Amino acid sequence: MKLEGIHHITAITGDAPRNVDFYARVLGLRMVKKSVNQDDPTIYHLFYGDEEGAPGNDITFFEYPGAMAGKTGAGMIHRIVWRVGSEDALGFWADRLGGEGVATRRENGSLVFADPEGLEHELLVPGVPDPQLIARSAEVPDEHALQGFHAVRAYTRDPALSVPLLERALEFQKRGDADWEARGNERGGSIHYDQSSERGVQGAGSVHHVAWATAMDEQETWRDRVIEAGARPTPVIDRYWFRSVYFREPSGVLFELATIGPGFTVDEPVETLGERLTLPPDYENMRGRLEEVLTPLPDTRQWRRAGTRA
Repeated sequence: MKLEGIHHITAITGDAPRNVDFYARVLGLRMVKKSVNQDDPTIYHLFYGDEEGAPGNDITFFEYPGAMAGKTGAGMIHRIVWRVGSEDALGFWADRLGGEGVATRRENGSLVFADPEGLEHELLVPGVPDPQLIARSAEVPDEHALQGFHAVRAYTRDPALSVPLLERALEFQKRGDADWEARGNERGGSIHYDQSSERGVQGAGSVHHVAWATAMDEQETWRDRVIEAGARPTPVIDRYWFRSVYFREPSGVLFELATIGPGFTVDEPVETLGERLTLPPDYENMRGRLEEVLTPLPDTRQWRRAGTRA
């Protein structure tokens, strides 16, 4: 029983239209689900990913319009690390981001930049055999497209706090002084801890949680193991497109164990993923009111490759 790397990463935005422009146009990801926060349905939950909305390349955002900027600190993820296919891809992204007025820098062979609200990203060439999860963008060639998550970096006061839960309960493998990887049969994903005692503030441009991918029939067992390790997970919560269990690991980072499936095509065809507001059945009776209060968004079809429907 192994976790299949990172399932998704959820962050916060204060400006959904600008967020859509950056992630769907500039970064070339596909909007795979336009929905609402199921705990606060008056705000968006936007999902970006590859062509099929597969776990492993799914960055999502809650929109709190006008939210103040967050500040990363201990117990928070401060950087998302993505995979790209080559050194040429890093050069492509340096030029593309620079042309959009986004500052970049090279760091240990990677390319580092931040989104318009300060959320930090890193692109690297990892040399792993995992399937490439790419979107078909009108402006980003396939060979340079983002290929999915590689890791997250988080701040902690003491990395040793998290070791027992990571290694014994979740069966992460230690890959370096402060690196732990969850690797399954198909994919792997890692968390790297950087030390900081600074106090963080959740807000726009900050990560809310990281979700690790589990098989549907293994989720309850993972939850039991987390309890045995001393954490306090939620019950299994049905999010319709996947099922979720949340808990804070000892360094304070909010983890989720999310199932691989049922998937985003359970309620709309892959050809038109993300093109309309999609609500789980329990929220459908709210559609009229929600469509009146949710922020109007750009039509992302304009940034998809001509003739691409799946």
